[in-house]
Amino acid sequence: MPHDPGLFSILRLTMTPGLGPVLIRRAIEEFGSPEAVLAANESGLKRIKGIGIEKARTIAAGLRESERAAEDELGEAERSGTMLLAINSNDYPPLLRQIPDPPPILYVRGRLAPGDLDRYPVAIVGSRSCTHYGIEQAERFAGALAAAGLTVVSGGARGIDTAAHRAALRMKGRTIAVLGCGLSHIYPPDNRELFEQIVEGGGGAVVGELPMRTVPDATNFPARNRIISGLSLGVLVIEAGRGSGALITARAAVEDQGREVFAVPGRVDSAASMGCLDLLRAGGAELVMNPDDVIQSLETPARHLYQGTHESRYATGAGLFEVARHSVPGGANPAQREGQGEGEVERAIEVDANLTETQRAILAALESAKTFDELVRDTQIPAAALRTDISLLEIKRRVKREGSRVVRAR
Repeated sequence: MPHDPGLFSILRLTMTPGLGPVLIRRAIEEFGSPEAVLAANESGLKRIKGIGIEKARTIAAGLRESERAAEDELGEAERSGTMLLAINSNDYPPLLRQIPDPPPILYVRGRLAPGDLDRYPVAIVGSRSCTHYGIEQAERFAGALAAAGLTVVSGGARGIDTAAHRAALRMKGRTIAVLGCGLSHIYPPDNRELFEQIVEGGGGAVVGELPMRTVPDATNFPARNRIISGLSLGVLVIEAGRGSGALITARAAVEDQGREVFAVPGRVDSAASMGCLDLLRAGGAELVMNPDDVIQSLETPARHLYQGTHESRYATGAGLFEVARHSVPGGANPAQREGQGEGEVERAIEVDANLTETQRAILAALESAKTFDELVRDTQIPAAALRTDISLLEIKRRVKREGSRVVRAR
C-alpha cells in the first residue's frame, strides 16, 4: 500500500525488537536519519550508548525483518481506522515531543488537534478503586476544565479516569484517552462505548504507542503514564492510594518532564486518599480545591506554550513546581491599566504579542459587555474556538464574566 516514506522508516524502527524510544532517539542522533539506522550493521550499532554486542546482533537481525512487520502494522491500522503520527510530523503533539522519551510513533483513533482544539491539555488521574467522593471530584474538575476549553487527558481506566472522560464529553468538551495496549484491543472492555463516543462523536481521541495487536499487560502501564503527563501542561491527581499508578504519572510529570502537578485533598482517614496526602505533605503537588485554582496555575505554562518558549522554560530539572504567577501579560499591572484611556487600551490590544488574532478580535468586540451568543454573532468565531479563547483571556486577566455576560477587564 502507498505510505509516507519517513513515517514508514520510523515505524520499522519501532517494530524492531530491542529498540525502544530512547535507543531509537540515540540511533537517529548517531546516524543522522532513520533510513541510515535501517542500513546500519552490527559494528555501527555498537557505537550507540546502551547497545552491546548481543543487543547489536539482535537489532541488526530485526532491522532486516522490520519491513514486513511494518507493512503488516500499517494494514492493521488502516483496517481499524487508526492513524499513525511520526514524531517528525507537524501534527505530532508539541508538548509530548518535549519529553525525554517521546513515542517515535503515536497511534491515534479519532482526532488530535494540538494546534487548535487541543492546544491546552490537562491530565486528570487517580485510582481505579475510588470512592464516591473521588468520582464526584473527578466529574467536577473535568467538567469545569472542559467547559473552559481545556482538553482533559486521562488513561481510559476504570474509576477516576472514566469519570473524567465522561464529564468532559457531557460538557461537549475535548478528551484524550491514552491506552496501555495496542488499539486493536479495547481495555478495559467495559469502556468500549466510552471510547467510541470519544472517537465517533468527535470529542477527542484514543491514543497509544504500542503496536496494534499488543495485548493489555500490567508491565505496559507505567510507560503509558509518561504519555498522559507528556501530552499535558499539568497533571491533577484526584484520590490516589499509596502505590497507585497515578503517582507514577505525577512523578514522571515532575522529575522527568518539568510539568505542573496538582492534588485534591481527601479524607485523612481514607486509604484511597493516602497517596494524594503524601504528595501534598512532601511538597510534590500544589493543593487545589477548585477548577479555577488549576486554570490560574496553568496561566504561565499556557502562555509559554503559545509563545513557543515552553520547552526552554519548562525543561527537565527546571525545579519542583516553579509556579510563577506573573502579573498581567505585557508588563502592566492592574493599577497601571486603570489609568489608560480607551485609545490606549485599544492600542494595547493591537500590539500585545501574547494575544492571538482571534483573541484581539474578541477584545475589540467587547466595547460593552456581551453575552456569549452576541460575541459569536459579532466576531463570527466558531463557538468552540470562542469558548476556548474566552477562557484563555480570563487566564490572562484580560476579560471577566459578570453573570451571563463577558466584559473586558480594566
